[in-house]
Amino acid sequence: EHLKTELQREDFQNALRELDSYIDVTLDDLMQINRSAQKHAQLRQAEQLLVRDIMTVDVATVTPDTALRDAAKLLLNLRISGLPVIDENHKPVGIVTEADFLSAMGIPAHQPTHSVWQTLESMFKHHPVNGSIPDRVADIMQPHVITIGDNKTLHDAIDTMKKHDIKRVVVINQQQQVNGIITRSNLVRVLLRQIL
Repeated sequence: EHLKTELQREDFQNALRELDSYIDVTLDDLMQINRSAQKHAQLRQAEQLLVRDIMTVDVATVTPDTALRDAAKLLLNLRISGLPVIDENHKPVGIVTEADFLSAMGIPAHQPTHSVWQTLESMFKHHPVNGSIPDRVADIMQPHVITIGDNKTLHDAIDTMKKHDIKRVVVINQQQQVNGIITRSNLVRVLLRQIL
């Protein structure tokens, strides 16, 4: 396995001396170019990672017939914000998120013009009407679920999430079955690893 060698200032000085010609680049310029090039190379390598290598596996899922109470418990206990909804063949048929639950309770969604605190305050001031909340996941889920193949790249996942303005994308295998999920947290972890 190739060991990465950390370049030092003296390495650049020696390399400049070996060039038998004059170049109008200072040592500091050269070192800055090197740092910048390394950063770009690391990002390029990260973008080529496959979705299957960075996704969250063993994803909690629900079916359209799952009771809302059970789905809500999953969200709370697992500290996640969304669940893929699958059919009997483990194929995605929708997604249910915290926002879907809040909407079903009649609680206004977060507005871009409000701070998170204003949104939370309005949630706690709002009292849903008893008996108005649906019973099953199918009643509140989003039936259009955005998916990506597990053989796609991180770059593809980022493009998909940007294009559809979503916080998570369901990962499917070749049989079109749910295989994992990629969230913004997965993306942040990959980028943070590039710094370390």
